[in-house]
Parts: sequence; C-alpha cells; structure tokens
Amino acid sequence: MSLYYEAAQFISASDQQLGSLKSSIYGAKGLKSTPAQLFALVSEASKWSSVVKEVVEKSQLLVHERKLSPTLALLLVYDLLLAKKGIAAPAAHPLRVAVERHKARIHAEFTKSRLRRGFSSVEELRQHVNRWADGDGDLKSSRGGVPASAPEGSIDKWPHPRWVRINTLKTSLDEQLATTFANYTRVDTIDKVLTQATRGQPLYVDKHIPNLIALSSSTEVFGLPAYQQGLLILQDKASCFPAYLLDPRLDDGDIVDSCAAPGNKTTHIAALLKSHESQGRSTTIWACERDTVRAKVLQRMVTVAGADDLVNIKAGQDFLRLDPQKDPWCNVGALLLDPSCSGSGIVGRDEKLSFDLPSREVDTSSLGNSKKRKRREKEILVKENPNQEIGEEIAIPVSETVHKLQSRLASLSTFQTKLLLHAMSFPRARKVTYSTCSSYAEENENVVLNALLSDSAVQNGWKILSRNEQINGMRSWPIRGNVNACRNGSIDKSLAEDLADACIRCEKGTREGTQGFFVAAFVRDFSDGQTTALEDEWEGFGED
Repeated sequence: MSLYYEAAQFISASDQQLGSLKSSIYGAKGLKSTPAQLFALVSEASKWSSVVKEVVEKSQLLVHERKLSPTLALLLVYDLLLAKKGIAAPAAHPLRVAVERHKARIHAEFTKSRLRRGFSSVEELRQHVNRWADGDGDLKSSRGGVPASAPEGSIDKWPHPRWVRINTLKTSLDEQLATTFANYTRVDTIDKVLTQATRGQPLYVDKHIPNLIALSSSTEVFGLPAYQQGLLILQDKASCFPAYLLDPRLDDGDIVDSCAAPGNKTTHIAALLKSHESQGRSTTIWACERDTVRAKVLQRMVTVAGADDLVNIKAGQDFLRLDPQKDPWCNVGALLLDPSCSGSGIVGRDEKLSFDLPSREVDTSSLGNSKKRKRREKEILVKENPNQEIGEEIAIPVSETVHKLQSRLASLSTFQTKLLLHAMSFPRARKVTYSTCSSYAEENENVVLNALLSDSAVQNGWKILSRNEQINGMRSWPIRGNVNACRNGSIDKSLAEDLADACIRCEKGTREGTQGFFVAAFVRDFSDGQTTALEDEWEGFGED
C-alpha cells in the first residue's frame, strides 16, 4: 500500500526537511495517500519510535524479514500495535503478511516493554507517551519527568510548561490564585513545574513578567470557566516580552500593533495601559492585520479579553501602506512590531521529528536456514512496487535545503528591516519594539543592526534601548543577544557587546521554559531639535 511507502519517504527526508512536517506533507504533490492520514501516521510513529524500536529488535522482525527496511518496520509495527484498525492493508498484502506472521512475538515484546516502564495498561503508557511528546517527561525511563540534574541550558532536555497570563482587564492575579487556582501548590522556582517535583498541581508566579503563571504542560486550561470568560489567556512567556518591554504609557500617544493577529500582544498592551490609567487621558491601540480571516480571530480575542474600548482593529490593513504623516497615524508615539518570520523558535513548529529506527544487528543464532523462509522473504512486497526496493528511501539533497533556507531567510530579513524602518518613520514615534519567534540571527540581530545603521534611523535620532534602561523584568533576563551577529566591518567588539547586551533572546528546551524568541527596543533622541508635543513628558522607560 502506498501509505507506508510514502510515509517512509517523509521519515527518510526528515533530517534535511525544510519547514514543518505538516507543511512538507500538505505541500507535496502526487501523493496517493491523503495528507491527513500521512501526517497522523508519521507523527504518531515518531512519538512511539523508541518503544517500537525496542519491540522490533527484541522480536527479531528485521532478522526474519530481511526485505523489510527499518523505516517500514517502524510504521507497520506501530499500526499493528496501536492503530484502531491495525495495519491499513488487505489481509493478503505482502506488507501485512510480513509483519503479522510474527504477531504473537511482537505483542509479547510490547507487553514486556510496557511492564518494564511500570505501566499496568496500554492506555497508561499511551498517556505517558503523549505527555512526553508535549515535552513533559522522559519516554526512555519510567513514569518520572525530567531529572532535576538535567544540565542547565541543554536543548531538548527540559519540557515546556503551560504559561497563562492573568487578564487584568477583567480580573487580578490575587483573585485567580484565590479562586481558579486555590487547590494548586505554589512553588518558588520554574524547575519545580518542569519536573513536577511537588505533590499536587504546581503553580509558579513568574518573576520577570507581572501577572504571568506557569503550570504543568498536562494542565487542562481550556475547560476552566475562567478561561472561557476571558480571565485567563494562554500566552508563552517569551511572547509577553514585546509589550512589557514597550512599557506602554497613556502619555505615549496612540499605539500601533503592526501585525496584530491573533491578539495576545494587543490585549497585553491594553492590560498594561490599564495599569497606568488616569482620568483625562485616552489612548487608542491601532491593531493592524492585513489578513481579513486572521482579523476576525483578532476581533474575537479582543472582545473576549474585554479590550474593545481600547483597541481599534484595522482589518485588511497592510502596515506598510500606512502614511505616517496623515491623521491618525501622525499621533502615534509607540509601535510594536512582531512580523512574519521563520517561526524556528516556536515549540513544536518547524522542528525536525526524531525517529529511533530499529537495527538489524541482533543475535541471529536462533534463526533457521530453511529454503522455504528464504522464498517467503524474496516474495515480500514485490507486488507493491516492482521498480523500488523496500529499503530505498528518497531524501532531499542537503545542499538544496541549505540554499532554500538561506534564500528564505534573506527574503524575510529584507522584509523585516523594511517594516522596522517604516515604524521609525512615524513623526511622533519615540519607542518601538521589534520581535520574532525565530532563532536565526538573520531575522534578529542582523535586522537590528541594519536598521540602526540606516540613514533614516541616524537622521531621526533612533538608538537601541540599552539594558540598563530597560524595565526591571527585562533588564534582569539573563539570555542576551549574539555578539558575533552584532559585528560587521563598521562595528568594533565593544560596541557589538553593548548592542548584543541590549538584545533579548529566549531559547526553547531550556530550564527557563520558553519558546525560542528575540526582542529589542528602540528609543528616539529628539535632542537634535526635533520635538513633539509629548517630548517634555518622556523620561525613558519606567520601572515597576
């Protein structure tokens, strides 16, 4: 059946895959299988691969069935053991026959594998595997989570928590701790949430971002009444950095969120503004979203969060088409830019799936040498594709993948720089934050450097907000920019170090519990004679 051949090809190409598995499968042409079926099979096989590898090796399936490739064995045994309808092929199909004649041995080894891990049922093991796939637990050990001794900063060693921002437009942190989370156990470090090193349900109140809490990744939030009422907003910690670093104030004038959907950062700006509210002042948050479909999502988010009175949504509005000299844009004093990017820092997106493939190197002393067995092996799978050996798996050339990635990053960097320079052209703007959920320097430090060195930035008095000027929580954040990426022919090492120190990075898979992220803030110096009506009130970023 083509399903298993096509799935094997995607697994083979996973090491050189550009973009996410889902985009690769749904973007492929000429598939005989449905993309949804392929995606489900490959992603589930990845989750279970270390278990299935063990079963295949101990059952000696690949020793008995020499024509089966390790990749096909992984896929077929996964379906045999865990798919509701078993192997998706007719009963007489060579693929199915090759595996099912060893069914008893395979099931026996699966039972042993489950019991060795300490699970009394397949359903218990399934729940553990799903937790591990979400980044919470260690599949190769038994029930426990990530060991407390996991090395600090080691990628893919620490699970990802569930971050929840308390929506202070409708409630308060104290109120939610006393009601929704009354039965949770408050812990003093994020480590205790990541490792679940406490009884009950752990809850950590973040020390960098006000009104942000971390829960175990297995915590079900969607069904909570507080979530459904808009009192709680699911938002990664790193995603809260741009609005908090912007430190919006009522005397900033109007604020623009340039690429606003789905609305987490927009509503965060609104909540921060409310914390500074005073009578006699009004500020509008202009939320621009070029995609009209995403703009509907943005509108729902703003309404549920209770931010309608502060946010004016510009559905279908391309930020680059705004004329900064015209009303109302000439009154904008602060801008948040979180443009399209590669998304390489997002947990679960554009990540390469890992597969533990079974090996043939198993003790063969117990195997017979009957001619009948050899004839059966020779017949396996010939009917499926006479022009392709079972072990032949198609891979994307590495050189082509690297070239595509470099080209894509260059294009994104050019667009991002253009967007940032446009933000700096607003006549009354005095602060801007620029952020991406990317780990690539091309989209981060390189964009910052290109913007700062531009004629328009120099002439208009823009500079990067230094670390010692940043709001407390951001100033104390330990992970900073890449010094090497901040250097070019005109930047010496000392200046590059200062520039990198002003940039903020987050890394996924570390004990900080964030996704990969980058943010930098820019402020404007009007000392060259340029003035605005707001100038006398501006004294830099405040501190909480």
